[in-house]
Formats: sequence, structure tokens, C-alpha cells
Amino acid sequence: MTGDLFSLKGKNAWITGGAHGIGFSIACAYAAAGADWIVFNCSNEASRQKGLDAYHAAGIENVRGYVCDVTDEKAVHDLVERIHAEVGPIHILVNNAGIIKRIPMHEMKRAEFQQVIDVDLVAPYICAAAVVPEMMERREGKIINICSMMSELGRETVSAYAAAKGGLKMLTRNICSEYGAYNIQCNGLGPGYIATSQTAPLRERQPDGSRHPFDAFIVAKTPAGRWLAPEELAGPAVFLASKASDAVNGHILYVDGGILAYIGKQP
Repeated sequence: MTGDLFSLKGKNAWITGGAHGIGFSIACAYAAAGADWIVFNCSNEASRQKGLDAYHAAGIENVRGYVCDVTDEKAVHDLVERIHAEVGPIHILVNNAGIIKRIPMHEMKRAEFQQVIDVDLVAPYICAAAVVPEMMERREGKIINICSMMSELGRETVSAYAAAKGGLKMLTRNICSEYGAYNIQCNGLGPGYIATSQTAPLRERQPDGSRHPFDAFIVAKTPAGRWLAPEELAGPAVFLASKASDAVNGHILYVDGGILAYIGKQP
């Protein structure tokens, strides 16, 4: 019985930006949990092919990759129709695609701020709105938005990102409120600081052997005393996509090693 609760057998999952990093790790977890098909999209053909190669190397064959700009409403709706035609219904949507621009707010151009809002907040709205009608008809669906600790905390140079993720947190709650009666669960997954290729430069040892200043800061702020591995998102991501979370809706599950609960080490 417990195994069935977490099984994704018979389900198709669409992970935006799922060619690498967190999205790829979540997709692999869904495949391991028995999902019938993994679908991902990315912004260009080179990334799509690299993603397909990574999935095949991981032994995942039931995977489709597409090129789609998730900020383009027509392109997203066209993609959803194509997924339905080539794979079948979308049971699970993971709004993972995102960007960050680390620029002091007073130096940031409006167009830069808007780009982050469009990718990190408007795109999840577009993708969710595109899959909800079919989920309503089926009276079943899971939408998982990749939120961030920056939906709860502020930090210098990430004003646009924090604003977008704070908005995404509230979009998550509103989708829950609006479509819960259709047995659609919309929750957020809030990763902490994850050791990926993108964050590798922040974890490199300095010439004198000391930690990178940001690395030292994160380790000191995390009760776990370390960066988290992408694979540590697997269990929470499967939980939010499976029957085990059917009574969980509008919740943000932070997988942060305890940062949000911790004031930090005394100097």
C-alpha cells in the first residue's frame, strides 16, 4: 500500500527547463518512481539534445524533449497540444525553468527586472493555465512550482528574483484555492543551496585552501553544515507528484537543510 502511494505508474510528467540541474534530477526521480513518460523543454536545440543524451545515459528511454520559450503563450499552448498528441495527457507539471540576475536594484534596468519576472513568474502562470483545463476535465492533476527561500527572505542583488519567487508562492496558493475542488493539487518545492554545475564556482577552494566566502556563508547558515545534493530533492518531489500528497495543497515544502529555521552560528 505504501509503495502504491508514491508510485507514478500511469502518469506523464512535464518538467520545464528539465534538461539539466534540479529539473533533470526531479525528472530522473519521477522515472524511477514509475512515470510512463518524462517530457521536458528547453530554450534551444543544443540544450534539448544534450538533455536527451543525459536521460538516455541515465537509462531513461521514455523521454521527449522540445524547444519552447515558456514566456510565449502561444508556443506553450502549441507545445501542450503536441505533448497530448505524441505522449498523452499531462498528469504532472513541474514549473522549474528559471533565471536569476544578481544586480543591485538601483543598477538594474527595467528590462532586466522584467525578464526575470517573465521567466520566473509569468511563465509558470502560462504553463499552469495551459494544462489546467484538461486536468479539470479529468478531475486530477499535480502542479509543482519550484519556489525558493527567496520567497521568504531578502538578500542583496536579487530583487527581481525574490519578487518573482514571492509572487510564485502566492500563485501556488491561489491555484490551490481556485482548482482544489477539481482534485488538482498545486504545491511549491523550495530548494535550499544545491551543489550543481552552476554553483560549482562558488564552492571552489581559494588559492590559500580556504573556502570561497559565499561557500563559507552558506555552510555557516545551514544547520546541515553543507550544500545539498540535487538528488535530495527526489523524495519531496515524488511526494508532491504522487497520491501520497493528495491532501496537501497550497503548501511550500522547503528542502533547505534547515536554513529558514536557523538564525546562524554565533560569531
